[in-house]
Amino acid sequence: MSSSSNASIAKKARTKAEADFATWLMMAKLGGFDDLPSNAQGFLTNYRTRLKTMSEAESTALAVREVYSAYYSEMGGVGAAPEPKARTPTTEGEVVRFQRRPKPQPAPSAARHSTRQMIRKSLSALLIFASMVALIVAYKYLTQ
Repeated sequence: MSSSSNASIAKKARTKAEADFATWLMMAKLGGFDDLPSNAQGFLTNYRTRLKTMSEAESTALAVREVYSAYYSEMGGVGAAPEPKARTPTTEGEVVRFQRRPKPQPAPSAARHSTRQMIRKSLSALLIFASMVALIVAYKYLTQ
């Protein structure tokens, strides 16, 4: 198997391991530990045991590394799982909100065009209202 396919498998395994471990950890914190698969329970038990001797960040990194190694071999990776590239550390406990890009402002001609459409719509509504009033007045006049 080529090194590029191993690199691809490693990337997929790493991504899946990080996502799965975060999901398992959240489920365990919400009281769903017993609902997790047995392999997930094993990884989380090891994680909790390590928390007694090391920091949460170190224990999490080691647990993700274990899950990653298991996934790498399951996905057909040859040999030991390669060491992943170092990622930039994230700030713990803070949530970063994604912001949408502001919508581009329409060109002046487009703004003028939309204003015309609004005037046309309100004019249509005004004409319908006026014709209804005229019909009611005509009906009242003719029935007296």
